[in-house]
Amino acid sequence: MPFKISDVVAAGTLARQAQPTIPVPGGLVIRPWSPDDAPAVYEAFQDPLIQRWHARDAESVDETRGWIDGWRKAWSEEKDAYWAIADAATDELVGRIALRLIVLADGQAEVAYWTMPSARGRGIAPRALTALSDWAFDEVGLHRLELTHSTANEASCRVALKTGFEPEGTKRSAVLHVDGWHDMHLHALIRTSGTKAP
Repeated sequence: MPFKISDVVAAGTLARQAQPTIPVPGGLVIRPWSPDDAPAVYEAFQDPLIQRWHARDAESVDETRGWIDGWRKAWSEEKDAYWAIADAATDELVGRIALRLIVLADGQAEVAYWTMPSARGRGIAPRALTALSDWAFDEVGLHRLELTHSTANEASCRVALKTGFEPEGTKRSAVLHVDGWHDMHLHALIRTSGTKAP
């Protein structure tokens, strides 16, 4: 029995091309991960704020090198896509951004991000999120991007609102953190709504 609705984005749309480097205003790029980023990722995961919002601990540079290997391989599977956020001039790692839980047929994905402690307060997350959202809509053809964060994570909520991700509600007791179950705010950006310049 045929489907009455065509896939929003055809399977293979990502896997057929190399993972791109995306320019970000203000001298940044979103680029594919390199094994050379492993020490900086290890450093990032020693930060208490990153530890608070993630279920993983990084115990060694070798472990984060394994994560990066998985992030690089994920592109061809079209379920997740991970990028480093880097200084365009020095290539210094300043953060991570990702499309997670990608469902091309439905034209949807979830965004996730973090920034290095030394890079906070410079508007990096909003600028990178806007650039990635524009690419996902304009180049890939996705229709809806979701962003979820703990209701206790006020910084992530500010990023969502600044970049036009409209609040849609609260998912009660939705994600287990080290300190217990957290309610999660759900935000979304729709292709027709456009993105705001941070």
